[in-house]
Amino acid sequence: MNRRPTVHITLDQPMGARLITRDQEVAVPVTLRCTSDDPLAVQFVFPGCATLDGERATWMFARTLLEEGLVAPSGVGAVHIWPCGPSHTIVELHAAEGVAMIRFDSAALHRFLLRSYTVTEPADEFLGPALDRGLAALLDGV
Repeated sequence: MNRRPTVHITLDQPMGARLITRDQEVAVPVTLRCTSDDPLAVQFVFPGCATLDGERATWMFARTLLEEGLVAPSGVGAVHIWPCGPSHTIVELHAAEGVAMIRFDSAALHRFLLRSYTVTEPADEFLGPALDRGLAALLDGV
């Protein structure tokens, strides 16, 4: 049997963002990533210089959450996203160590989403938001 080799596509988009602290905003580098191996998810990869423990940190969540968060508040659980004025988007990440609020340029996030659709069509995600909400409801008390 002749099988074609599976081609895996990864899209990485480095960008700058701003970590919002109580007293200031600090520039942080972030790489946005999506892969054909996990077509419903996006990853935000922070290098060690941007984390408390000095280790690289990767946050993975539904691509539809990012898409929804660009136009209206969205999120369940550890990741929340909402527009902040006409040109920025806030991504709020909840971890045991605390909460991080990161401000992104909305146009750059939108460009990443458009590019991500070349890796995986958005039609493949039709159950994404409903599934996320259902899982969040099921795991609420866990």
